[in-house]
Amino acid sequence: MPSHKSLVIGASSNPEQYSHMAINRLLEKGHPVEAIGRTEFLVESILVKKDKIPFEGIHTITLYLNKERQEEYLEYILSLKPSRIIFNPGAENEPFKLAAEKAGIEALNACTLVMLSTGAY
Repeated sequence: MPSHKSLVIGASSNPEQYSHMAINRLLEKGHPVEAIGRTEFLVESILVKKDKIPFEGIHTITLYLNKERQEEYLEYILSLKPSRIIFNPGAENEPFKLAAEKAGIEALNACTLVMLSTGAY
């Protein structure tokens, strides 16, 4: 399985939150990870940033923000030109999904944790 540099947006410092679990699983599976949250904190060796950094080489963006909170990230996400955006449960956003697809980005309503556990990531 190739590794995909991934950006988790909506990262939480709470180990019981799915975004936190996703960072850990991505690392376990050998995927390089960047993450953005409301504050800066560490998850394993990953410093979660609070700013929209112009990361290079992001393959997959996995979203853990509801539709309303995604608004401020829409242009930023598209500017990173990822190959894929995963709208995790609760993050579904049909207009954003269509805008991503129009920009040539694969957009999925899916669960990163399930994709990782089934090898579909």
